[in-house]
Amino acid sequence: MTDRRIAIVGGGPAGLAAAVAAYDAGEHDVVILERDPVPGGVLSQCIHNGFGLTRFGVSMTGPEYRDRFVTAVRQRGIPVLTDTFVTGLTQDRILNCTNREGIFSLRAGAVILAMGCRERPRGALNIAGTRPAGLFSAGTAQKYVNIYGHLPGKRVVILGSGDIGLIMARRLTLEGATVLCVCEIMDHPGGLRRNIVQCLDDFGIPLLLSHTIVEIRGRERVESVITAQVDCTRTPIPGTETEWSCDTVLFSVGLIPENELTRQAGIPMDPRTRGATVDGNRQTGVPGIFACGNVLHVHDLVDFVSLEAETAGKAAAAFVQGKLLSGNCIPSAAGENVSYVLPQQVEQTPSEPQTLYFRVRQSLRDAVITVRCGEKTRRFRRTAVSPGEMEHVTLTPADLEGASDIRISVTSREVSP
Repeated sequence: MTDRRIAIVGGGPAGLAAAVAAYDAGEHDVVILERDPVPGGVLSQCIHNGFGLTRFGVSMTGPEYRDRFVTAVRQRGIPVLTDTFVTGLTQDRILNCTNREGIFSLRAGAVILAMGCRERPRGALNIAGTRPAGLFSAGTAQKYVNIYGHLPGKRVVILGSGDIGLIMARRLTLEGATVLCVCEIMDHPGGLRRNIVQCLDDFGIPLLLSHTIVEIRGRERVESVITAQVDCTRTPIPGTETEWSCDTVLFSVGLIPENELTRQAGIPMDPRTRGATVDGNRQTGVPGIFACGNVLHVHDLVDFVSLEAETAGKAAAAFVQGKLLSGNCIPSAAGENVSYVLPQQVEQTPSEPQTLYFRVRQSLRDAVITVRCGEKTRRFRRTAVSPGEMEHVTLTPADLEGASDIRISVTSREVSP
């Protein structure tokens, strides 16, 4: 049994940022446990730019963004145990691990969960057809192209309009493939507006909203797919089928937080985010265990992953130092046109402003965000909101003082109270 003050599960952007923040908060006995051969997570294969605009004020590629934090970790001498799998976690903050040297246990004063998320596979979609070659998740195709230099196919249909799928539509086009269309079962895109414009519109790639793939044809290799329009219940409409001749299908149909360890430790979960229930410090329902990044809720931008991880890192350092004093917490709730709010509870008398993140259910223009803190009400204006883009509001300690709960609603300006 090895004792550590702070153990971080995951060496992606969240884990690296949390480690740096914990170290800078005065806690130097920090270790990162990473299952990949190198730290950085998915950033290593994200060679496009657009990272760092919020966190650093400059546009960087994924590897450049990763290297900033990897360098910071190395400068502080924080150990990173790569090729190390965490197979178990208890409420007493004992981690069971395995790597090439064998099996070992680690007891931590505080644990930060930063395992990230995984892609939803084709098997979860119940699409009719065989299982030929040419079916890839968008992230796998991205790794094939950007890391190994292999083109997965020449004629591509993409199912789902998540950001990875949109970026791969552009990437494959630049590499000489033909992207026939992007099908989205919802009536709105799932990715950022800037990616819709830069990756589809600029390259003339059609986005078919309210469409899905109903059949995949081909035995040894994908030969074609059948798409169809869907109704308001997402049921294919007979007579709207179209056949597309292709050799590759990419799936960009959502991300699932990697919370097997979280559930194993008996940490309370939120079914809406599929992550742990946390407070403003990103502390879960089990004292001393924190969560941040995509394992908590799926982010759009890595910049917000880093900012959230820094909150968790500072709080974990305060916990092991005996400085994290939890006061009375008030719950946050999702109101009209809001699917979830995170954190699920915040301190009633915080010492610092509190940022709440949420997603809307429907796209709106000229939107009004109404935040009710007990008897107090604050309103924020947005030019447009979309389910594919995370929103956030920041509340001051004065806003929260005396409040019994927080409720966030989003409406159009015309019907706002």
